[in-house]
Amino acid sequence: MSNKTVKCECGHVNHEGTVLCEACGKPISGNQHIDGNDQNDVLEMRYEGSARRSKTYKRTIVDKTWGFFSSVKVGVWLIVITLIASSLGTIYPQEQFKNSPLPSSQFYEEEYGLTGKIFYQLGFHNMYDSWWYIVLVALIGISIIIASIDRFVPLRRALKNQSVKRNEIFVKRQRLVSENNTLNDEDLTSLKENLKKKRYKVSEEDGHIMAEKNRFSRWGPYVNHIGLIIILLAAIFRMFDLMHTEEYVWVREGETRVLPNTNQEYYIENTEFIYEEYDSNEEEQFRVALENVENPVPKNFQTNAIIYRSTEDTITGQLPDMEEVTRGQIRLNQPLTFDGFALYQAGTQLESEYRTIGFDLENDEETLGSFEFDTDEAPYSFELEDGLEVEVDNYFPELEFTDNGPSSFSKFPRNPGIIFSIENPETTNVERFFYLQEDVISLSDDNELNLSVSDIDRRSASGISITRDYTLPIFGLGAAIFMIGVVQGLYWYHRRIWIHPTESSYHIGVHTNKNWFGMKKELEEITKDTNVQSFHDQQELK
Repeated sequence: MSNKTVKCECGHVNHEGTVLCEACGKPISGNQHIDGNDQNDVLEMRYEGSARRSKTYKRTIVDKTWGFFSSVKVGVWLIVITLIASSLGTIYPQEQFKNSPLPSSQFYEEEYGLTGKIFYQLGFHNMYDSWWYIVLVALIGISIIIASIDRFVPLRRALKNQSVKRNEIFVKRQRLVSENNTLNDEDLTSLKENLKKKRYKVSEEDGHIMAEKNRFSRWGPYVNHIGLIIILLAAIFRMFDLMHTEEYVWVREGETRVLPNTNQEYYIENTEFIYEEYDSNEEEQFRVALENVENPVPKNFQTNAIIYRSTEDTITGQLPDMEEVTRGQIRLNQPLTFDGFALYQAGTQLESEYRTIGFDLENDEETLGSFEFDTDEAPYSFELEDGLEVEVDNYFPELEFTDNGPSSFSKFPRNPGIIFSIENPETTNVERFFYLQEDVISLSDDNELNLSVSDIDRRSASGISITRDYTLPIFGLGAAIFMIGVVQGLYWYHRRIWIHPTESSYHIGVHTNKNWFGMKKELEEITKDTNVQSFHDQQELK
């Protein structure tokens, strides 16, 4: 970065690229043209005419990189690209939420066809943890930081260095100006008193007066940027397991399973799943709406759960000794929390599995016995009265028929098929039966016994989302700082009034960074009962 400086005739040394002297406000560069404007135009006061590195130094690769990232357009395009990428990642479920035992390379193509295959091959299935997505978020942060520094540092320096005595050109080229030939000491005293009543800080030097208030509002956008940077940092931290984990597990009623990503320390028992629907007879306030819908409207999805902590080393495939940590109800948007984790009701398979199936064995004259097949235990045989035994030849939890015969493509009893063999006590013949889709089929035409279904007990499975998020306080801090900046810049306005005496008159120049209508109304109150001439809006005059 060059150390070249520009000295104003007032004696103040300005950085290269300065348009308005930081001290007296006089236009630099021969007092001719400022950003292409004629010297009678209203001064551009957005950054007090201070030197911004991105607009001044473009010699080295560092200067060009700085200028690139300081551009608001570049920042906006980075945000747009990131938003588009984020939306593409929501077309299909991310890998961690696909809820399928199939590998991702097969799941997306089989479930969603060609578009699913493209989704997987482009890496969108694991987008938010990908290196390029993290780089995009980081580039947005870099753009915000550089753009903020590029504008904040020179603006702060210019406001800090401004003097009470301003160059006459500076005062006369403000947007609101007034030239007065009849002001006296009494008028000046009234003006200062009125300014102080309006909470202006009034400074004087050699007859020159400057009144200023709400300078802090100029820093509102930069406070916004600090909040955004903290939010982006939280988003990046969220990509690391140390700060944020989110897993998914299915737990059937009555089942106890380890919670994933807890180092096999915590377990969950699904003691009961409750599903409720709105009843138009009971819910009077919803009666009309409920009568106009064809399908039942769900009212409550709830899992009653117990959380355990392991008290010994876990042996694969077995439940260790455990102690209860907590128990409670998990509903939609009402998580069960413990030790930094939050469990959310995220899905359900309503009565999707068979828990037990009851059977009756009969002959033509009487019932020979009853038994209950428990899908969890899947026993090999049942002993009935009088020594009668029922053998389980084959059990298929989720039955499908292939070229090689019946088989099961999962271990979950969603469509069980069971083959039984029973020795007839009268004929000593072995008779075989096939339980299929809640009915029993005889596998031989000469079977004399009859096996029938007496009772079926189904159960539901709860989809539980397990989340541990240490980034939420960081997000909250960033959002709070961002809102402070919004309020700071939205509800207060940086206003300044300069009174410049000459040999025959007083020139008054006024500037505000926003809300010129409000500034004009305030000037009417400040100049009330004085001889100050009306203010001219030089921008409107053009």
